[in-house]
Order: sequence, then structure tokens, then C-alpha cells
Amino acid sequence: MAKSSIAAIDWISVVLFFTLVLFGWVNIYSSSHGEEAFSFLNFSKPYIKQAVWIALSVGIVIIVLAIEAKFYERFSGLIYVLSLLSLAGLFVLGSKISGATSWYQIGPAGLQPSEFAKAATALAIAKFLSDMQTNIKLFNHQLKAFLIIIIPAFLITLQPDPGSGLVYAAFFFPLYREGLSAMYLIIVVSATLLFILTLLFNPLWVILAITGVMILLLIKNRKLRPKYSNYILTIVMITAFCYSVNYIFNNVFEQRHRDRFNIVLGKEVDAKGIGYNTNQSQIAIGSGGWTGKGWKEGTQTKGGFVPEQHTDYIFSTVGEEWGFLGATAVVVLFVLLLIRLLQLAERQKSQFSRAYGYGVVGILFIHFFVNIGMVTGLLPTVGIPLPFFSYGGSSLWGFTLLLFIFIKLDANRVNEW
Repeated sequence: MAKSSIAAIDWISVVLFFTLVLFGWVNIYSSSHGEEAFSFLNFSKPYIKQAVWIALSVGIVIIVLAIEAKFYERFSGLIYVLSLLSLAGLFVLGSKISGATSWYQIGPAGLQPSEFAKAATALAIAKFLSDMQTNIKLFNHQLKAFLIIIIPAFLITLQPDPGSGLVYAAFFFPLYREGLSAMYLIIVVSATLLFILTLLFNPLWVILAITGVMILLLIKNRKLRPKYSNYILTIVMITAFCYSVNYIFNNVFEQRHRDRFNIVLGKEVDAKGIGYNTNQSQIAIGSGGWTGKGWKEGTQTKGGFVPEQHTDYIFSTVGEEWGFLGATAVVVLFVLLLIRLLQLAERQKSQFSRAYGYGVVGILFIHFFVNIGMVTGLLPTVGIPLPFFSYGGSSLWGFTLLLFIFIKLDANRVNEW
């Protein structure tokens, strides 16, 4: 890379990235090493594997930054198609691990294509939105955008890996930024709240409460001559939705999903069954107090009480060994990175770069929010990693690729016109 290109790189984002990666490794080491002496040659240990993947991710950074920025826009469609083929190929050539056919086994290592499909989909959405013929306010163009998002999400959910499929809701961020009506978000949020309320209370009481609110709104707006038919239609649709919730919950959701929802909603207590991971994670975090028990001194961590602690539940190690202050520091680092990426997205001169930047922010935010919510028991367990922090080569490489493509696009913004 030329000196001018190196100078144009946003080093704030780079420093935040490596800070999270290295602190993540420190916690992976603590949660996965035993009483044996440290050895760089013991490749059976997760912390050694993660160190190798971190070293290789540096190579990915160099390659991504060395490639001409226009390459990512010019070949975004091809990259997207190849990612779909890699997802579809799992149903023929994939290996089943932990009940999901999500991996290609390559010798002793495994590769999870869903981690790379996020970047590919972000590129495809950015390319579609930046096309001069695209008007996201038109319904047929919205359908095309939704299709780009739904296809990989559907293939991933079929593996089955619904947690990773859920992440594709993140692409509302670039769609909204480029002109999609906020009504879609209002509908989704309202439906989610109705779903939860109906699980907690009798559907009839939920409907009566909403009907009461609608009547009050109607009275308040009577001088504006509101259309009564719209209010009636809304109540009818809400009624139908509320009475369908229990059927969907009992007949569409799997038992493990129902159990996780019931635990989070307080309808069940299963500290020794499906709620074991979350319960142990909460104990570990709570036992850390303000300053933590010290690195490698966590009793829950050393005792192996939290399953998969070095992967999806790595944040519980932070809470136990580094305490409230350490956990807060990690949250602050992620928030600073997200804010910085939003600033970079807004300063882009091309719509492609801006839309891709918002896609990156959306994906990182969903992972960050859901993972920490899951580990602290505020959200159901869905099994997605904490970006840059959790153990896993595919996860680290996928997030590295996702982030540094945007850093490259940002570094090239002076050449955009």
C-alpha cells in the first residue's frame, strides 16, 4: 500500500478492533487453560488455536487493505452468489456439529460459511441501494431488497442455525438510512411486543387494553376526522395476531425455543436443564462484584461451570474476573467502535460505501446486543458470538473481513466522485 493509503486508514477503528481482539484472547486463555504450563505448541488448546487465527486475521487485514476499493463494489454480486453457493453446499458436503450442518470440515479445521455470508450480503445490499435505478421507497424495489436479505437468512436457518439467521434483521439499518419507511420497524417492534404480552397474559386482556388505547386516540383525534375503518382494521388485525401467537408458539417453535422463552419471561425456572447455561453465567457475572476476582482467578470459570464459556459465553468470564468495571469497559469499547463506524459511514461520498458502512454497524450491533443480553439472561439463548471476542476462527475472520472492507472503502473516499 502507498503511504497515502496508509495515512487515510481510520486508525481509531483499527486500534479499537485490536484492543477487543487481544482482550478477548486474554479471556479465552483464562477460560480454557487448565493447570498445565503454557505452551505455544499445544494446538489442542482453544487459546493456542485462537492465537493462530488472530495471526492469520492480520494477513486478512493486509490483503483486504491491499485490494483496490472498487473491487468490492464491482464484484459484490459475484461475491454474494458465491456465498449463497457455499451455504447451499452445506446440505451436501457439510458436517453436522452440535446438531447443525453449518461447517465444512477441512482436515483438522472447520469453516463456517455463514460467518462470511454477512459481509457478502452487506456488499450486495449496498450495491443494490446504490444503483441509480433503485428507489427503495417503491414497493417492488423493497421486495428485491428483502429477497437479497431473506435468501441467505433462510439457508442459514435451515441448517438449523436460527440465531445466525436472526442477525440478518441488521440490514434494516442500511435500508432505513437510504429511505425505507420507518413503518416497517414500527410494525416489527409492535408485533414483537404483542407476541411477548400475549405469552405473558390472556390474549383477550391484551386485545381489550389495545382497543381501549385505540378508542382514546380516536377521541383525541376526532377533530381531524379520522377514518374509522383504519382503526377497526387495525383492531381486527391485532386480534387475529394475538390469537395466533399461542398456536405459533406451541406448534411452530421447537421445545427448546419454548423453554428458553419461558425462562426469560419468568414462566419457568429450570436452573439444571435448558436454563443451566444462563443461570451459571449470571452467577459468574454476579460473583465478580465491582472489580472482579482477578485474571485466572474466577471460581466459576476455573470450575468449568459455564458451558461454552470461551465461545458464546465469554462475557461471563469478563464479568467474573474483571468485575463490573471490566464488563463496562468492554461495553464502552464496543459502543465507541459502533459510534466511530457511524461517523465514518456518514462521511462517505458514495452511497455504496455509506450503505455498506450501515450494514457493518447493524451486524455488529445485533451480535453485541443479543450476545450480552443472552449471557446476562435478558434475552433467550440463541447462540451467536460476541464480535472479535469469542473463540472461533470463522467468526473472527468473518468479522475482520466485514470491518476492514469498510475501513478500506473509507480510506478510498477521497477518490470517490
